[in-house]
Amino acid sequence: MTFFVGLDIALKKTAVCVVDNAGDIVFEGTTLSDPDDLIAKLERWRDDIALIGLEACPLSEWLHGSLAETGYDVRCLETRHTQRFLSTRPNKTDRSDAHGIASMMRLGHYKPVHVKSRQSQLRRALLIGRKQFMAATLQIENTIRGLMRVQGLKIGAVHRNRFSERVVELCTTVPGLAPAIEPLLAARDAMREQIAALNRSLEREARADELCRLFMTIPGVGPLTSLAFKATIDDPRRFRSSKTVPAHLGLTPRVYQSGEIDRSGHISKSGDKLMRYLLAEPASSMLSRPKKWCSLKAWGIRLAKRVGMGKAIVAVARKLAIVMHKMWLTSEPFRFGSAEANAKAQ
Repeated sequence: MTFFVGLDIALKKTAVCVVDNAGDIVFEGTTLSDPDDLIAKLERWRDDIALIGLEACPLSEWLHGSLAETGYDVRCLETRHTQRFLSTRPNKTDRSDAHGIASMMRLGHYKPVHVKSRQSQLRRALLIGRKQFMAATLQIENTIRGLMRVQGLKIGAVHRNRFSERVVELCTTVPGLAPAIEPLLAARDAMREQIAALNRSLEREARADELCRLFMTIPGVGPLTSLAFKATIDDPRRFRSSKTVPAHLGLTPRVYQSGEIDRSGHISKSGDKLMRYLLAEPASSMLSRPKKWCSLKAWGIRLAKRVGMGKAIVAVARKLAIVMHKMWLTSEPFRFGSAEANAKAQ
């Protein structure tokens, strides 16, 4: 007999439901949200389990990897699709959700999502850690500016390398302000040192990676963007076409169609926020800075004259996602375009 398993994962405990071919419940229970306990719970049906389903959540990658290494055929389910299916059930409990997921696996009515490799997960951890350092540093700088502005001290536009020097210089005019500013300034400087260390580590990793070096042949694309794209996409062949990559990253317009209504709005922003930001940076650099001319830049500048620079940057970022995915598949360097066409575009 063939069995199907549904797992509803929580931080401490996981609800487990096992159903057979006919949909009858074979087992319902709970176990700790730990691979060893979960594998031990499923051991009695090991040879007969056809599919295991679990909803995407913070612990799903960890549990998915352990179950897959043990030999189970396990699928991570798309959250919104799963919630729509489970919302049809009268009661919302962990036990009911586990039964619903098991039924989805039995019926084949599920939408699997890609689970990133271990290396990609670790690279994204580095990138997300850097992003949080950057956000915290900016927040501290804004707090310092606000506290000093109350006393009539204006830092103004200053390079980040001279920020501390400028703050110390202004604090000498109001000695009582220093006890509040100095701890914030020390924390800000320590964070900047950690950011610099992270940047050096990421740059070394990108320079040592053949694919990242290939991506960096694109004007404006640096170590961070190349590493983030490789970690986010992970497996380029999971996309049927390069043109579907921007939609995965939330860079395509949101469409609403009903009857006679058919309108396109802003980009969906449904994908990875960090990756969209890192693609917008080289797109902005390509259009606004005097870098080497290329066909993509010429297209973006022509578009900016019609629709504005903001929309053109998003459009170029969307094109960059397509180009980088195609480069990954073909292992070809970036094509700048013919010299005649670029000269005509200028």
